[in-house]
Amino acid sequence: MRTLLALLLCLAGVALALTPAQEGRALSIGNRLRCPVCQGLPITESGNTISKQMLREVREQVQSGRSDADIFAFFATRYGDTVLLDPPKSGVNLLLWGLPAVMFAIGGAVLFGYLRRARLPVTAPDVSPEALARVDAELARHDKERP
Repeated sequence: MRTLLALLLCLAGVALALTPAQEGRALSIGNRLRCPVCQGLPITESGNTISKQMLREVREQVQSGRSDADIFAFFATRYGDTVLLDPPKSGVNLLLWGLPAVMFAIGGAVLFGYLRRARLPVTAPDVSPEALARVDAELARHDKERP
């Protein structure tokens, strides 16, 4: 029992051995990693057990001197790109990042074309004199029928 307690105290001491700069870096990385269980929460804000384990892993990797990119790659490999709050802009993700801009440009082009056509002058259709005479006769008849 004493051995287990001593081991836990040693592990707790290792976790607390980060310098303030390292702790800040670990929290910064943790703020950009999504909790796999929670909806959109970074692991620093989630009280989930898995988030705490992930934050502990981040601290250990920061303490061992791994770069931010290596740490993100580790978690992306382990949990998938969905664990990254800022996923890489490549492959399918690039399509998802660029699609809104493309749709905005297409919508602007359609709107521009519509407004340009709406400004064109409307020309009257060619009407034969016989058709005009028929319309005048109908209008005169309609006026006579009204009380």
